[in-house]
Amino acid sequence: MSDDINQKVINIFSRHNKSLPVPDSEKVKYYAGFNYVKLSRDGNGNKFNAEHLVKYSKTCRYIVRVMRENNGETFLYNYDVPSDDLYRFLKSFEENTLDGTIIEIEKYHPEDLA
Repeated sequence: MSDDINQKVINIFSRHNKSLPVPDSEKVKYYAGFNYVKLSRDGNGNKFNAEHLVKYSKTCRYIVRVMRENNGETFLYNYDVPSDDLYRFLKSFEENTLDGTIIEIEKYHPEDLA
């Protein structure tokens, strides 16, 4: 997904949280305890292609920053998590395999590194 689409969705949620009028095409809905916006087209107006989205997702990696406190000191751990393992990584916090407070999840593409 492009950064333009991400920013558009963030702006939709910002307007919703501030109770500003939102066009019908950008309605924020609520399901399973979370707000969401359903997108049917990309930033160029094209319908999404499942094969392309899955291929794109496989190229993504995530830096997950986790805060832990030990002996009165605070530490930040940076985990490099492939997209296929992100769900398992997050679930490990629920199962108490990993502990700490997730501070940030940042997506990156290894081939984009300078």
